[in-house]
Amino acid sequence: MELYPAGRIGQAAAAAQEAGIGALLLTPGPDLRYVTGYEAMQLERLTCLVIPAAGSGLDPFLVVPRLELAAAQASPAGGLDLELVPWEETGDPYRLIAGRLAGVTGTGSVGVSDRMWALTLLSFRHRLPGTGMVLASVALRGMRMRKSAAEVAALREAGAAIDRVHARVPGWLRPGRTEREVGADIAEAIVAEGHARVDFTIVASGPNAASPHHELSGRVLEAGDAVVVDIGGTMPSGYCSDCTRTYAVGRPPAEFAAYYQVLKQAQEAACLAVKPGIAAEQVDSAAREPITRAGFGDYFFHRTGHGIGLETHEDPYIVAGNTEPLEPGMAFSVEPGIYAGPHGARIEDIVVCTDDGFERVNNVTRELIVVDI
Repeated sequence: MELYPAGRIGQAAAAAQEAGIGALLLTPGPDLRYVTGYEAMQLERLTCLVIPAAGSGLDPFLVVPRLELAAAQASPAGGLDLELVPWEETGDPYRLIAGRLAGVTGTGSVGVSDRMWALTLLSFRHRLPGTGMVLASVALRGMRMRKSAAEVAALREAGAAIDRVHARVPGWLRPGRTEREVGADIAEAIVAEGHARVDFTIVASGPNAASPHHELSGRVLEAGDAVVVDIGGTMPSGYCSDCTRTYAVGRPPAEFAAYYQVLKQAQEAACLAVKPGIAAEQVDSAAREPITRAGFGDYFFHRTGHGIGLETHEDPYIVAGNTEPLEPGMAFSVEPGIYAGPHGARIEDIVVCTDDGFERVNNVTRELIVVDI
């Protein structure tokens, strides 16, 4: 059960052909890593995997700066049946690629990595005049959305690691400490619990809890504060974690405790709605219905969830208007929130659509966690 199987390059070539794209141009980022396992450094020097569409007669090749050749050879890409094409400091890798693609793309189109730098995209446009450029996700989206068994296992590992961090959070929530101090403790724990890097730490206390993407601040925690803690990182596997829990520093306000129970019911209802064949927007509706019924609909003003994998935010998005049916292997967050002020709350789990329902990869308690002080 390989996380980055060798067959993905061939699958990507077939997907490009089906999408009517002459070739895929994948630069450092999640698309390149998904197809090859190579976590290439993002530089002004071009690294680019070229995957001609199936049936083009041209084999895939990886263009790398000469000084990155050893790293590419040592990466999983080096173990693939893939030509590595180094270029020297005075060379023009864009001209090199355009020359090899002559007659393949013609006046057709190429798919470029969704996260490609503008610097790179404009250089390709200059060297491939008359060639249309579309997002590589036109071909790769379906592959990346449906996680393999190995990818689901990687997400389980990420979920367990971030759960261990949340289990430690109550010990850091004390009156007199700042959000920034708590955030520093959390960031250290994210790495200590197995992540390769920290992606974000939101510690939103008191009135800041009503701001879903609050930045760490010098606000001092006070008795009675609600504290929304939304944290995540990237594992050595490349797969991401993302989990939110809400805490109370001592006894919370009565009105807050009441609407937290509404939120908990909404998050549970949304998870229970997950199964193959239902539209993504139905999960969003399931989360909104109890919140709206309780009179808090105006205070839930973001989508219910986002896909997750090699990126924290990727397809599919769990939002009104997305009629795409869920399929086994799709992984996404379920994270309704109520931001009524002067406090707020959110509960977030990563779930995977299974053959007959769903699986949570986050299993730390979803009850309101009241910290004794």
